[in-house]
Amino acid sequence: MLLVAFLLWSSNFEACNARRGRHWRQRRGPSGSLAKKKGKNHGKGNYHHSGGSKPKSPPHKAPSLPPPKPKEDLPAPSPPPKGSNGGHSVTFNVLDFGAKGDGSSDDTQAFQAAWAAACKVEASKVIVPSASIFLVGPISFSGPYCQPNIVFQLDGTIIAPTNSKAWGGGLFQWLEFTKLRGISILGKGVIDGRGSVWWQDAPFDDPVDDESKLIIPLNSTLEKHPPMPIRSQLGMRTMPSIKPTALRFYGSVNVTVTGITIQSSPQFHLKFDSCMGVLVHDISISSPGNSPNTDGIHLQNSKDVLIYSSTLACGDDCISIQTGCSNVYIHNINCGPGHGISIGSLGKDGTKACVSNITIRDVIMHNTMNGVRIKTWQGGSGSVQGVLFSNIQVSEVQLPIVIDQYYCDKRTCKNQSSAVALSGINYERIRGTYTVKPVHFACSDSLPCVDVTLTAIELKPLQEQYHLYNPFCWQTFGELRTPTVPPIDCVQIGKPPNNRVQSDYDLC
Repeated sequence: MLLVAFLLWSSNFEACNARRGRHWRQRRGPSGSLAKKKGKNHGKGNYHHSGGSKPKSPPHKAPSLPPPKPKEDLPAPSPPPKGSNGGHSVTFNVLDFGAKGDGSSDDTQAFQAAWAAACKVEASKVIVPSASIFLVGPISFSGPYCQPNIVFQLDGTIIAPTNSKAWGGGLFQWLEFTKLRGISILGKGVIDGRGSVWWQDAPFDDPVDDESKLIIPLNSTLEKHPPMPIRSQLGMRTMPSIKPTALRFYGSVNVTVTGITIQSSPQFHLKFDSCMGVLVHDISISSPGNSPNTDGIHLQNSKDVLIYSSTLACGDDCISIQTGCSNVYIHNINCGPGHGISIGSLGKDGTKACVSNITIRDVIMHNTMNGVRIKTWQGGSGSVQGVLFSNIQVSEVQLPIVIDQYYCDKRTCKNQSSAVALSGINYERIRGTYTVKPVHFACSDSLPCVDVTLTAIELKPLQEQYHLYNPFCWQTFGELRTPTVPPIDCVQIGKPPNNRVQSDYDLC
């Protein structure tokens, strides 16, 4: 019995030692693995533990890692690229490309270099940092070989040169983005065109808004047009006669502009030409009410456009919609000073104009010349159809509702029989105060306006410094869906008796 007991005791002792050996090896394994992981992460940031509690240190010291290879065995490090990846898109800061941002050094080449680098990388970002002022001359950020979805992050201020040498004989745009796919300008920065040096050189034959002919001052001694600048009269022009648009997009798809401020442009502030898929929101545009031809947003040959939640103050149309535009939706806009929101002018010099499916709603206008307007030239062709102006609040607006098919900006215009055809023009919930005339409908003799509807129009006169007039209609056919204030009895109900049919050439 004693011998059997001794053998059993020896067997249990060996099994115990064997289990202890296995347990020890399992504890060594994780410690070595953890040390290797720390080695791999060395120099790349902190090691983060994903468990709920902090792991206890092993009772045994982790085995030491093998010594690193000598430095001479490692390849020489390459210089860091100017573009950096913050874990997301690759960024290119204009300061890294030599921009000074002091407001006086010419940073044009630095911006061009940053763009050239960003152009090669999809979804890259050009950084224009805050707290800096960049003097940039005329520049084109152009495709079509750039990668898509580039972001131009504008948080600083970009200013235009005011010396004539920078503009040569004259250019039509200052900052231009052309033939791009998915281009966005974002941020809280400022584009300052410093246009006053151009405005004071305005030549005598600069076009003026033709609706000024309808505005007759009470005091006949008031001049219809302000006196021309003295320097222009004396031939002392300081800038070229061609004035540039501050920011233009051409031939691009999926364009976004948001957050920025554009101010004091020599001419148009923001222009979209031949673009598709345009989104503009939460921007501010600002220039004096008497600055010549400084439209806020100018649309031309562009489709699928959404503009909203923006404040526009300028010396011409807050928004102008030109030929080739369709599927345009504009809402929640503050407009004023300025000339209101206009479709046109269209059909100038016998051209064909096509505009369709335009919605403008939820707009506040204060101290503007016009409210909502359609303006076309005699002799044009094409059509404007499917337009809705809805929920427009006007305050001290001279001419809240305008159709003018006899538009002529400060030059002699001969009478012509052809015209841009207008149909399906709807006005609803337009309310507020006017200072000259509530409604002015001057439609073509040969192609009257048809399907013009008015609903819930309430406009009250406010006598200020101009003669007041009753509503005016000429060759306007449609429907009054509710009583209007004041009564707009001049709209003819139904269809015109002898409406000329457009030729196939004239149709859009």
